[in-house]
Amino acid sequence: MRELKVVGLDVDGKRIICESDDPGEKFILRADDRLRAAMRGDNSVASQSQTDAEVPTVLRPKEIQARIRAGASVQQVAEAAGVDTSRVERFAHPVLLERSRAAELATAAHPVLADGPAVLTLLETVTTALISRGLDPDATNWDAWRNEDGRWTVQLSWKAGLSDNVAHFRFTPGAHGGTVTAFDDGACELIDPDFARPLRPVAAVAPLDFQEPELPMEPEQPAPPEPAKPARARKAKGKPPVPAWEDVLLGVRSGGQR
Repeated sequence: MRELKVVGLDVDGKRIICESDDPGEKFILRADDRLRAAMRGDNSVASQSQTDAEVPTVLRPKEIQARIRAGASVQQVAEAAGVDTSRVERFAHPVLLERSRAAELATAAHPVLADGPAVLTLLETVTTALISRGLDPDATNWDAWRNEDGRWTVQLSWKAGLSDNVAHFRFTPGAHGGTVTAFDDGACELIDPDFARPLRPVAAVAPLDFQEPELPMEPEQPAPPEPAKPARARKAKGKPPVPAWEDVLLGVRSGGQR
């Protein structure tokens, strides 16, 4: 460990200039409460927790938790604070559990319809609506965050085909699980009792008129002529019958004439 010695104050009077054994190497030390406490021997302030010291003073742990509670992600807070996400996660972890618990309680609340709170819970209503539309109710994600007025906003996200969908509800804790009211169109359609209506209307496809093409008519072939009946052969004139010898003896002519 190198030892430094005090040279003097900076021009603004708020920082202390120190140097090492090498006069050409100088250091600047900020005169803050921890330095003053260390010079007084006050260990309670000088031994500030390491987690508090890790986060820059421009964004205190309470501010980090407030942003996480309001819906910011760990990545967003880390970028705003200029630190690694691992340093923010230790402050964000209890708040993320709080948000998850609020989302879980909201699923057991009852949606407020036109005629009052529904009998089914929000989870049962959403599950029925998604199944009726051919979607997987298990492929959903619930989240919640606290608004400036102290009320909770609950978000349901799901995927339908290639599109990402979200619906937002306002959760009010209370007796019998509390109530939730729809905050946007997606939420209104999910708790609509008419589950047969799709979440996104799709234009009906006009029926196509498929007509079979007419085949060309073949020319009628003339009927084949009937085969000519063979003409009856004329009876050939036969030779005159030869009289029997009895007729000759008795003088009888052919044809019955005497």
